[in-house]
Amino acid sequence: MASPTPTPGLRNAAFAIALLAPLLAIQLHLTAALLSGLLIYVLVHGIAPLLEQRLSSHGARLVAVAVLSMLIITAITLLSFGIAAFLHSNVGSLPALMQKMAEILESSRAWLPRWIAQYLPTDSSEMQAQVADWLRAHAGGLQKIGGESLRGLAHALIGMVVGALLALREVNGDESGGPLAQLLKAHAKRFATAFRQVVFAQVRIAAINAIFTGLYLLVALRLFDIHLPLAKTLVVLTFIAGLIPIAGNLISNTVITIISLSHSLLLAVVSLAFLVILHKLEYFLNARIIGSHIKARAWELLMAMLAMEALFGLAGLLMAPIYYAFLKAELGERGLV
Repeated sequence: MASPTPTPGLRNAAFAIALLAPLLAIQLHLTAALLSGLLIYVLVHGIAPLLEQRLSSHGARLVAVAVLSMLIITAITLLSFGIAAFLHSNVGSLPALMQKMAEILESSRAWLPRWIAQYLPTDSSEMQAQVADWLRAHAGGLQKIGGESLRGLAHALIGMVVGALLALREVNGDESGGPLAQLLKAHAKRFATAFRQVVFAQVRIAAINAIFTGLYLLVALRLFDIHLPLAKTLVVLTFIAGLIPIAGNLISNTVITIISLSHSLLLAVVSLAFLVILHKLEYFLNARIIGSHIKARAWELLMAMLAMEALFGLAGLLMAPIYYAFLKAELGERGLV
C-alpha cells in the first residue's frame, strides 16, 4: 500500500528536525560519532555498487558489503593510529616541533627587524612563563579535552559501526516507515551528500597541498643544500591542518614560516611567498572542487566557520562547512536560494 502524501506541516516538521539534528549532535558531544559514521557510510555506499554488480545473490551482496565495511573500518583505524604514532615518534614529534619553534623565535631576536622582534619573548624563561600562564588560563579546557579523548575515540568507533549498519540496511532494501520517516531519510541522504562533497574534496585539497609543500621542503630546498629541521613533520602537519578549510592553511603556513627562520629571514620570506602563491592557486581548485557542488565562496565558508566556532567551539568549526553545504542544499531544494 502506498504511503500517504505528506502534508505541508509534516514536511516543515521534518525540515526543522533535519536542521536541528546536526546541531544537537554537536551539543551532545557526538560529533566524532556523526563524522566517523558518515565517513564509513559514504565510503561503503560508494564502493559497494562495484561489488554488487559482480554478485547475483542477495546474501552474497550482504556478505560482501559487511566484509568491505570491516576492511574500511580497520584501515581507517590503523591509519589514525599510524599518524598518531608518527607524531609522537622521534622523527615526527609535535612537542619537538613546538620546542624547535620556541628556540628559533628566541635566537632570531638578534637579527630580526626591531618592529618584529618587539613582539617576540625576550628569552626562553619569558616564553615559558607565557606558556605557563596560558596553560593555567586554559587548564579546565585542557583537562576536559584529555578526559574526553577516550570517550571521543569510543564514540568514533561506535559511529563507524552504525554507518556500516546503515549501508547494510540499504543493501537489504528496507524501505519501511511512515511519511515522516521517509522525509527524514531524504534529508539524511542530503546531509550525507553534503558530507561527501565537502570532506572528500577537502581531503583531495589537503593532499595536493601536502604534496606541493613536500616537494618544496624535501626536494627544492635540498637542491640548494637547505635542510630544515623536522621537514617530514611539517608535511604531515600540512596535510592534517589542511583538512580544516581556510583556517588549516593559516596554521601550517605560520609553522613553516617560523621553522624557515632557523635558516634565514630571506628563506622565511621565500617560504611564506611560496605558500601564499600555492594557496592562491588552491582557491581556484577549491572553487572547482567544492564551490561547483555547494556554490559557496571562501568568505561564505569563513563566516559559517566563525559563527559555528563561536557557538560550539572546535566541534562547530569542524562541522561548519558540512552543515553550511547541507543548509544551502536544503534551502535550494525549497527554492529559497
